[in-house]
Amino acid sequence: MAEYKVVEVLTKKDLKKFVTFPDELYKDCPQYVPALHSDQIRSLTTVSTAKYCPHRMWMVMDGKKVVGRICAMINPRYNELYDKKRVRFGWFDTINDIEVAGILLGTAESWARENGMTEVHGPLYYNTLGKQGMLVEGFENVPPFNCYYNFPYYNDLVTALGYTKECDWLQYKMAADQEVPDKMKNIAKRLMERYKLVEGDISSLKHDRELVRKFFKMYNESFIGNVYNFIPFTDEEIEEEADQTIGLLDKRLCCFLLDPDGEVAAFGISFPSISKALQKAKGSMWPFGWIHFLKALKEFDTIDLMLNGASPKWQNTGVSSIYHCIMADKYKASGVRWAIANPQIETNSAVNVWDRYEHELYMRRRCYVKEL
Repeated sequence: MAEYKVVEVLTKKDLKKFVTFPDELYKDCPQYVPALHSDQIRSLTTVSTAKYCPHRMWMVMDGKKVVGRICAMINPRYNELYDKKRVRFGWFDTINDIEVAGILLGTAESWARENGMTEVHGPLYYNTLGKQGMLVEGFENVPPFNCYYNFPYYNDLVTALGYTKECDWLQYKMAADQEVPDKMKNIAKRLMERYKLVEGDISSLKHDRELVRKFFKMYNESFIGNVYNFIPFTDEEIEEEADQTIGLLDKRLCCFLLDPDGEVAAFGISFPSISKALQKAKGSMWPFGWIHFLKALKEFDTIDLMLNGASPKWQNTGVSSIYHCIMADKYKASGVRWAIANPQIETNSAVNVWDRYEHELYMRRRCYVKEL
């Protein structure tokens, strides 16, 4: 019988073991998409969100072998905004052993109690943009790069340990070259003319830091109160996110609308799928991982629909029809065949937009919660 022990991650050597453990666990799984090790280390050590979110990491060891890992986090801004006393858990991976899962979650729960928390929920990231939601349907599919993949037994383990469903997110797959309904095209044309909206230039956005800040300010205002558990970005997070993502925007797959005052009215952001490139890179850009990424960004037939929305004053005006039409034209011009939607909370009426198109459920993800 195995003799397990829990080890807190405190050294660079242990952090490397923590980050690379899933690569071994999922080595024979064709659906698993490994994250870049360097990105994971940054997220666990130097990312700005981690500076105000206390967090701890642990591994369960069987001798010298890692058999499980977990990170527990407290986001004080989330707890204040939603009047909660919650610890989040993420980076949760384990062999199929209830004892290992119990040690991992039990350690996180003990830390939660030590900090005066009354609930634990996850899997989640520090904030809204990170990986979140345990896969409960769609195990046969390859996930987008920004989403978890896990074995089906994870759900059996956490429910056996007293965790229950808090919420589900849905992801859909659809043909990207579908025609936009004529009715939507006509509405979009009339709205553009009535409100004097214009499509912004993605290239200029990349060089206009003030416009980028306006974009993220609008992003915060757009999603607060409309997206379950959403946490607005801090100024530091905005600057960091701008540095990392704005430069990657591809004018073939993204658009944003400006109103007559030069403010961002609505936006749609998609990325080429890089999941296969990440699988080939095996966690590192070097020595040859970067080649797979460059190829994936240049030649693609599948895209990930990352974000879309409208500023508060433009919501419920039908403005979404405009960027849907623009994006559809871009996809056709780029030869895109398939689109995978980002996870959307099942209770959000926004998921109904896909009813206008032929689509199928691709993945379902779940956040679990447990009272202490």
